[in-house]
Amino acid sequence: MGILKRKEEEKLRFCIDRGGTFTDVYAEIPGMSDGRDLKLLSVDPANYEDAPVEGIRRILEEFTGEKIPRTSKIPTNKIEWIRMGTTVATNALLERKGERIALCVTRGFKDLLQIGNQARPNIFDLTVSKPSNLYEEVIEVDERVQLVAGDGGDDGLGSMVKGVSGELVRVVKPVDEQGLKPLLKGLLERGISCLAVVLMHSYTFPQHELAVEKLALGLGFRHVSLSSSLTPMVRAVPRGLTASVDAYLTPVIKEYLSGFMSKFDEGLGKVELLVIRRRFLGLKQRSPLIGFDMGGTSTDVSRYAGSYEQGPESVGAHPGPVCYRKGGELAVTDANLVLGFVIPDYFPSIFGPEEDQPLDIKATREEFEKLANQINSYRKSQDSSAKDMTVEEIALGFVNVANETMCRPIRQLTEMKGHETRNHALACFGGAGPQHACAIARSLGMKEVFVHRFCGILSAYGMGLADVVEEAQEPYSAVYGPDSILEASHREAMLLKQVRQKLQEQGFREENITTETYLNLRYEGTDTAIMVKKHVNEDGSGSDYAVEFVKLFQQEYGFKLQNRNILVCDVRVRGIGVTNILKPRVLEPTSGTLEVEGHYKVYFGNGWLDTPLFKLDNLGCGHIIPGPAIIMNGNSTVVVEPQCKAIITKYGNIKIEIEANTSTVKVAEKVADVVQLSIFNHRFMGIAEQMGRTLQRTSISTNIKERLDFSCALFGPDGGLVANAPHVPVHLGAMSSTVRWQLNYWGENLNEGDVLVTNHPSAGGSHLPDITVITPVFDNGKLVFFVASRGHHAEIGGITPGSMPPFSKSIWEEGAAIKAFKLVEKGIFQEEGIVNLLQFPGSDEPAHKIPGTRRLQDNLSDLHAQVAANQRGISLIKELIEQYGLETVQAYMTYVQLNAEEAVREMLKSVAARVSSQSDKFRRE
Repeated sequence: MGILKRKEEEKLRFCIDRGGTFTDVYAEIPGMSDGRDLKLLSVDPANYEDAPVEGIRRILEEFTGEKIPRTSKIPTNKIEWIRMGTTVATNALLERKGERIALCVTRGFKDLLQIGNQARPNIFDLTVSKPSNLYEEVIEVDERVQLVAGDGGDDGLGSMVKGVSGELVRVVKPVDEQGLKPLLKGLLERGISCLAVVLMHSYTFPQHELAVEKLALGLGFRHVSLSSSLTPMVRAVPRGLTASVDAYLTPVIKEYLSGFMSKFDEGLGKVELLVIRRRFLGLKQRSPLIGFDMGGTSTDVSRYAGSYEQGPESVGAHPGPVCYRKGGELAVTDANLVLGFVIPDYFPSIFGPEEDQPLDIKATREEFEKLANQINSYRKSQDSSAKDMTVEEIALGFVNVANETMCRPIRQLTEMKGHETRNHALACFGGAGPQHACAIARSLGMKEVFVHRFCGILSAYGMGLADVVEEAQEPYSAVYGPDSILEASHREAMLLKQVRQKLQEQGFREENITTETYLNLRYEGTDTAIMVKKHVNEDGSGSDYAVEFVKLFQQEYGFKLQNRNILVCDVRVRGIGVTNILKPRVLEPTSGTLEVEGHYKVYFGNGWLDTPLFKLDNLGCGHIIPGPAIIMNGNSTVVVEPQCKAIITKYGNIKIEIEANTSTVKVAEKVADVVQLSIFNHRFMGIAEQMGRTLQRTSISTNIKERLDFSCALFGPDGGLVANAPHVPVHLGAMSSTVRWQLNYWGENLNEGDVLVTNHPSAGGSHLPDITVITPVFDNGKLVFFVASRGHHAEIGGITPGSMPPFSKSIWEEGAAIKAFKLVEKGIFQEEGIVNLLQFPGSDEPAHKIPGTRRLQDNLSDLHAQVAANQRGISLIKELIEQYGLETVQAYMTYVQLNAEEAVREMLKSVAARVSSQSDKFRRE
């Protein structure tokens, strides 16, 4: 009989998360308050075929005391339900191992998804590699519908009907089923039996897609994905991509689930199986939370402040880091092991051929020693007096650089939406997250860290806490007002009935169902929609969506649009089935002494420290643990750094209070510290990126907000480029010359609070629509940096709209040409002066009357946005100076420039050597 044996009728509940590196299993065991948790490698083909099945098998063996061979089916008489989250679909998408599919589109749009939106995430990439198409073939169906403006009238071009969105649609050509049928048969003959369908305007007129689906299924297609069913929203490209992904992955998911169920007796027929998408679970806290999930394969960030926002890899489980005993490469896990942040005594012994070996610290140290020899050899070649770096210093450098890298997406997620990062608490989970939490929170200026008691398996534990959600959406196109609100409420009622019915079919009672309603709104003339949630007032009436929309728009984009209609795009409802399956255990308050499990040497910034280790299971509500300390929390290690303290909450979670400290970096050596050089590279580039996000968020024109035709950069006091975000190369190549020209022009006549504007080619500009805004940065009256942003304004006057006439003979024919002007002087925006320059570009040419800008308000709005972007850069620079000191920041500014110069020199040498070698080879031939 097993040590966990219980009454025969009592059954286990399993919560499983299959991640990229580890599979986490949490089982609720009858009679056990805390349940049983287990961590397995997700990929270990030498020992088991499927990690979730293996986890269930092992725990059932413990519970029943009976051996369950891996070759036999798992008995289900002791299982009540299984909830599982899996990366099977994600892996299939990334590895391109989905189903063979074809794409069906309206005739004439064969290349719709191939062209896409022409986005270039990495604008410096000279060899752009687009993701391969998911579909193998494209067939075109002869059909056409058109949207009709106004009442349409009867022009005899086709029948007119009202679409789902309320818009009038003209059916120009019905679906040619006879022409489509042989095309579909041809796909089946070639082995393609899954189809993605995206027809023009199907979001409001889905009848043609439904006809294609009926025909395809009748011919024998196994699966058909309709864009109108999956995402009934305007925009054919996103709809088509969604349909393609659905058709590509749905058969894979069904096949995996079928295989998973086949491992159990009776095929899990009497067991409830629910596969859940991953979802961040916040902690109850008044401050908004940043979710920081650091696992073995990747790090994910999210934000929670009443609703969830998902943000933006390391080596995986196979072969993994060096310490996994699989012949892997050095990774952050290895660095944490060397520093003592990971304690092998408390890490699962699941490595080696027999799955019984601990982490291999010896091999890890040997690899770090090899790396140390390489680094120190290079440093000596640059400066014979340079001090050798120890293995621990290099490992800490790994961690510090990784931390700074992880801070960047967190800043992006918060500040791009108009939120201050420092005003959040860091909610940390994942097996590796608590090892880095204190350092990351301190770097971001946060004061609190929360670590859940099941943080190492929180995604699995969360399966038991997650609610079941059903959503329904319908397009609706109208101007926001009393009539449209009434119509939206009718649609809302219909959609709510649908989601309630779906949840009731899954066994939820009415009292366990809650609902939410959203309207997708945008300003007329813009392409930026915001999903606005309905709030219920105390008297039971609904709140005004428009008021909430204006508030959200200003928060996210930094301005309001006056005298603009608000348009309704979609109505969406969400039904939530509250499960209440797992209940957190409340701890009794305690004032007893802390029980230390042992002491371990841990390497922090100032060297090795004797650090006490505690087990969370032995700590009670109210216990306070000062840093440095290590708290073993099941399958994760919580590192409480010096100048921090951990407090155990009533639910057994850990709250860590962070004390800010000033960072000190030595700059006496001739050679820069390689770790700090990398960190400052990240920080300087991060400043330029944040400037860009501020500019994109606060601008109004399509060119800047959507086409991203702008650039931001940081310059030294001499105008030399220090760092730029990955923006437009033609801007960045000239901006240093622009800054230097202005520096020479204004000389000593630059003051704090001044902002300069220019666009003239002779002053370092490109073409005239590219307006550059430059702000000098002062520290105690001393000029220490420049920040600058350049953006393409859609209109600045000239003889043709758009300000780029192809037949101009003089520069003044192209619009306003500004060599030097103080857009802001000592903090005062010079609106009259800039308006004159933009409205009267030919004022110095009295014989020629050149039209001024045709979009003055857009110009002013975008100039305000550029000033705001520069101000954001200044704030971040001053934070950096406050943290490290001016001397250090400027020293590493120089080091970054020298390193960049050396890197370019080495690159040119390698190119020259390669060209020379190829030339010699051709000559010999």
